[in-house]
Amino acid sequence: MTEASQNNRMSARKRTLLGAKIIFNEGHSVYDCLVKNLSDTGAMIQIENPLAAPNAFDLQLSDNRLLTCEVRWRKINSMGVQFV
Repeated sequence: MTEASQNNRMSARKRTLLGAKIIFNEGHSVYDCLVKNLSDTGAMIQIENPLAAPNAFDLQLSDNRLLTCEVRWRKINSMGVQFV
């Protein structure tokens, strides 16, 4: 992502290393992941296979916060999500 597009974000992201779970299919499917950075409006998630995750899911952070997410981009081992 270019520096210009990072400056256009709605809120600044902070680097983190939080364990988390991607939860979908009414709680029947779960993927482990790491939250690499986090803001009030979204996050970058490291996951082994980002293509396996649906376009919308719940993200449960290790502190038990539950956030509803929509995928905004995907790369080889990561994806960016926006909280809805």
